[in-house]
Amino acid sequence: MANTQKIRLELSPEAGKYVRADAPREVRLMAARGALPLPPPELASVLFALMHDADAEVKATARDSLETLPDGVMGSVLSAPIHAAVLDHLARTFRGDEVRCERIALNPAAADSTIAFLAGLPFKNVVEIASNNQQRLLRCPAIVDSLGSNPLTGRSVIERILSFIGIDERADEALPDPESIDDEEAREALRAVLGEDFAAYHELLIEDHEQEVDTDPGGSLYSLIQNMSVFQKIKLGRMGNKEARSLLVRDRNKIVAIAAVSSPKITEQELLSIAQSRAVGEEVIRVICRNKEALRNYQMKVALATNPKTPQATAMKFINYLQDKELQKLMKSKDVPTVIATHARRILTRKGKL
Repeated sequence: MANTQKIRLELSPEAGKYVRADAPREVRLMAARGALPLPPPELASVLFALMHDADAEVKATARDSLETLPDGVMGSVLSAPIHAAVLDHLARTFRGDEVRCERIALNPAAADSTIAFLAGLPFKNVVEIASNNQQRLLRCPAIVDSLGSNPLTGRSVIERILSFIGIDERADEALPDPESIDDEEAREALRAVLGEDFAAYHELLIEDHEQEVDTDPGGSLYSLIQNMSVFQKIKLGRMGNKEARSLLVRDRNKIVAIAAVSSPKITEQELLSIAQSRAVGEEVIRVICRNKEALRNYQMKVALATNPKTPQATAMKFINYLQDKELQKLMKSKDVPTVIATHARRILTRKGKL
């Protein structure tokens, strides 16, 4: 949290006497050393308050005492209904400690911004904890943003998040066009979510509109999408047009990209173009690999077999369906893993074509 933010700590009279502005420096310095007869949460609160003392020695001593509290004491602090600012400081201090980060993630007193920070850390259990709290996800897009950018956020987590925010990638029905909503209050609620981009956003929801849009970086559509929240991007990926999907499948946030590639409006030709792209993430390719309808297309098998983002085991399965000319290209390609090129060579050798 920003150092300029004003924080109001509620302390008992016993704890408060150590941090009062008129408390003698010797008292504040003694308290900063952490040897106080206080319960762990209050001790941590006093030390956190003294970390903001005007005296440099008091400040430094308090920080050191807080961050080196014994495990037993710190465990109680991290699970207590302590001020969110204290938990945020400790989350960032112990960002390399999975056990302590888990305790903070499980603490209802932690701020949403703290959970968003934790959701971006390389800890599988913390990712699970953050993604299981539906209320936090819905009220804090930053958590979804962090989870979507975390390499440890797997398929099951993404499906859970999409379900929480009202999008089931297995459903064939898209969300309604905002202009079809008769209830003015509901329309205004949607406008509040979309903000100033409502009009432009609505244009992108019309599949067959004739307006030309620029999908190049720096273009109007690209700029519009870059300024959208993660929830807006997810909804646009599901409800929007081809131009929007072509950008959103390459979004750095895996949740956004998967929402786009799973859109009920997406066409077979779009899926083929995505499967041929090296610019999309592995999770997007995995979604296409599970699309049985799309896999009936021979060119789709070729695209997936030759895309280095396709999991090797899956790519090798598709290679078995390829014709000799594609196998020849794969065998000589420098753009695929060696194991894929070798498998293509093995098949051709077995056929007597080499």
